[in-house]
Amino acid sequence: VIRAKVVGKKLMKDGPFGTMRYTVKQMKMYRGFQIMPHVQYIYTEASESLCGVKLEVNKYQYLITGRVYEGKVYTGLCNWYEKWDRLTLSQRKGLNHRYHLGCGCKIRPCYYLPCFATSKNECIWTDMLSNFGHSGYQAKHYACIQRAEGYCSWYRGWAPPDKMIINATDP
Repeated sequence: VIRAKVVGKKLMKDGPFGTMRYTVKQMKMYRGFQIMPHVQYIYTEASESLCGVKLEVNKYQYLITGRVYEGKVYTGLCNWYEKWDRLTLSQRKGLNHRYHLGCGCKIRPCYYLPCFATSKNECIWTDMLSNFGHSGYQAKHYACIQRAEGYCSWYRGWAPPDKMIINATDP
């Protein structure tokens, strides 16, 4: 998970449809230090129809998530990427202070009611009920964090979460 500005792009002739290689200037890394301490390139499919991501060169800073495979960072439409200035204050605070508290949690999307957690380390993501997905209210303002005794639940607030109590305003 990085904050970066795209400073170049090049179409690589890898595979039958090609791969786009974006050259990035990494501003900050939030997760993945132990795997790759610095990211210079981000790879994605060249075509959006193959889940490739289109990023603009020298215009915006982006939050980019992805995976590392054979020493390269890949992203796509199934990963979270967003222009930095479009993130909410809660999302920015989550990146710096809260999201890491949910590394032991799983987020289970809810597509239709009723939805239930099947284990104590799950948070039910209800933004999918309204078809908003990553841009829904829950995604923009809440963080799934691990609470006391390993239970995970949604948290919204400005103070650091108290791991001993569950926020009654959680969805």
